[in-house]
Parts: sequence; C-alpha cells; structure tokens
Amino acid sequence: MEHAYLGVDVGSISTKGVIIDKKNGILASQYIWTQGDPIGAVKELVGLLEGQFDKEKYKIVATGTTGSARKLVGVVLGATMVKNEITAHAVGTTTFYPDVRTILEIGGQDSKIILVENGVAVDYAMNTLCAAGTGAFLSSQAKRLGIEVEEIGDYALRSTHPTQIAARCTVFAESDLVHKIQMGHPREDIIAGVCNAVAANYLNNVGKGKKIVSPVVFQGGVSKNKGVVAAFERTLGCPVVVDPNGHLMGALGAAILARRGSKRQEFDFSVENMEFRTREAGCGGCSNHCEIICVYRGDELIDSWGNRCERGARVRG
Repeated sequence: MEHAYLGVDVGSISTKGVIIDKKNGILASQYIWTQGDPIGAVKELVGLLEGQFDKEKYKIVATGTTGSARKLVGVVLGATMVKNEITAHAVGTTTFYPDVRTILEIGGQDSKIILVENGVAVDYAMNTLCAAGTGAFLSSQAKRLGIEVEEIGDYALRSTHPTQIAARCTVFAESDLVHKIQMGHPREDIIAGVCNAVAANYLNNVGKGKKIVSPVVFQGGVSKNKGVVAAFERTLGCPVVVDPNGHLMGALGAAILARRGSKRQEFDFSVENMEFRTREAGCGGCSNHCEIICVYRGDELIDSWGNRCERGARVRG
C-alpha cells in the first residue's frame, strides 16, 4: 500500500485540507467555511476528504496542521507536524515554484507577505488589523453593489477608467465608495477602483518597507479575483503568478512538512465520528494565574496548554 500525507489549514474564515502522495500530487482536496467552529469544521473536512480518497491503494502515514487553530486541530487529528502559517505557505510555494522571491497572500480576514531567498523565507509581515485589504472587504462591497463576489474580477476587467477609491482603511474606503456611487460613476469603474484599493492597501500596509522582487506568487482566496491580480500587476510592473491550488497552499505546505518529518502515525478517518470538546481552566498555582485550555475526547483529557510553569500541568479542568 502506498503512503499518503494529510495537510490541514484552519483559519478564522475557511478550513482547507489536502491529501498528497510521495511526489506531492494531490489525491484529495477540500475547502469549507470554519463558521467559528474549528473542531466541527475539521470533522466535516475529514468526512469530505474520505469520500475522495482511495483507501484501497493508499494509507495516510503522517498529518500536518497549520493556521490559527493549528494546535487544537493538531490534537484532534493526532498530527505528526504542527507549523505556523508562514512556514507552511513558504514550504508549499517554494516546492512548486522554487524560484519564487515574493509570496503575496490575502485571505478572508488577514493577509501576509513572505520574502524568499534561495528557497528560504528570510522576512515576512502579517496584517490582521485593517480589513480594507482582505476578502471580507471585497465581499461586503460586492453586496453593496448588488453583485456576487465571484463577479468582481469580470466587472473590473471591463473598466477603462477605474474610479479612485481611498485605500487608507475600511472606513475611508467604504465612505468614499458610497460617495462615488452617488456621483454616478459606472459600476465597472467603481469595482475596478475597489480592486486597486485592495492592492494599494496591501502594499502600503503589509508590504510597507519590503522590497518586492519578481517572480511573485499570489495566493489565498483573493488570488482568485482577476481584478485584484490585474491591480497588483499594474502596480508592481511585473507578472503575478496565481496557482490553481493557491487557496490550498497552506494545507499543501503542512502536508509536505509532514511528509518530510520523521514521525509517522497512521491516520484514522473515524475521527469524524468522535466527540471532542474544549474547556478553559484557571490555574491558581502561582501569581501568573494562567488560563489552561483542556481538550477532551469524550471524557478523556487528551491535551492541555497555556501554563507558563510546571504547576499548570496539574490542572485538568
């Protein structure tokens, strides 16, 4: 039976999963919404991946997790590798694009930039404070303009005179957009202006002070928006590569890291039917008053973290 590797990326908005073979070929993939329930989302994800996976030919021998809920999900899935988003995205991207020098990533609520030299991430920046450069901003503006967010790219590419939209922050951008609508600017010009504002906000905030060098790879959910891709290409003056699986790159990186790691543990798909819960417990063992997060499978405590000294290890919720 051939070996396969599972990678899961759980963010605040979306949960992504891939299963790869030993040559990094994708055997199964899925993208769903987290909806404020990372454990529930991962259990749903596992069920969907199982439906695509050939268990007669392959078995999963290592699992990697990344994203904001990587530790929690790692416990639930019995992960052999848990890594931060920067590492996972860098490893995933450089595996498929070894010459990449700049990675742009824009998700639903945050964004990041990773600078690469000789296949190694040497600098990065993240932005979780301003929504004007994220997918959530695009979604809200599409709704305001009465179109589906998936249509934004096509509208933007039809524009010949993009409307200038303030890009300093969400509040300024939204108020300026309403003003331009009231002035009678054509819809396609306003939408192109919104795409330009997203790119400008990203470069002025996340990319501030960073030397962006080609080749440039753009990933994350917003990379699927042709209008924003075109805006980056105009501003940067160079081609911007968008991988068809760019929205899965964090999960791919996690799976590749699991494959490269030395630890092996066969994955059990029955995790989708298990009951997990978390509980916060206060530790009064010292003046730190740590908040301990305890993870239970049924009534069994399977892991806990949050203690800053050994006294917290005694807390069981």
